[in-house]
Amino acid sequence: MTILITCLFMALLLPLLAKAPVAYAMAKQGRYNNNQPREQQSKLTGFGGRALAAHQNAFESVILFAPAVILALATDNIQQTVVILAVIHIIARVLYNILYLFDLSSLRSITWAIATLCSFSIVFQCIP
Repeated sequence: MTILITCLFMALLLPLLAKAPVAYAMAKQGRYNNNQPREQQSKLTGFGGRALAAHQNAFESVILFAPAVILALATDNIQQTVVILAVIHIIARVLYNILYLFDLSSLRSITWAIATLCSFSIVFQCIP
């Protein structure tokens, strides 16, 4: 159970960690515009645009992963397969962000698919 909760915590942290490259890209535009950050973000291109997309996608990923893990915990379905799927999800999501930043779109799409399949597979493991 500890590993599942740790994975859930890490998944919740990933969107916040993915904000760092966005802030870096914004600061390189002269300064971080804290008054209108979304307006400034909408103008990011290249690395900054990819960083923003990775940041936003990290939130989207949590929408699938968190309920899957909570379902596993609520149904006391903490078998090894579920734990392995959760760990793979986190690894895939970290790689996803890195691959997005380095503009490796095909590999990024593969890691996205792996992470997404892991979330759905966790739910599937909870069906009696």
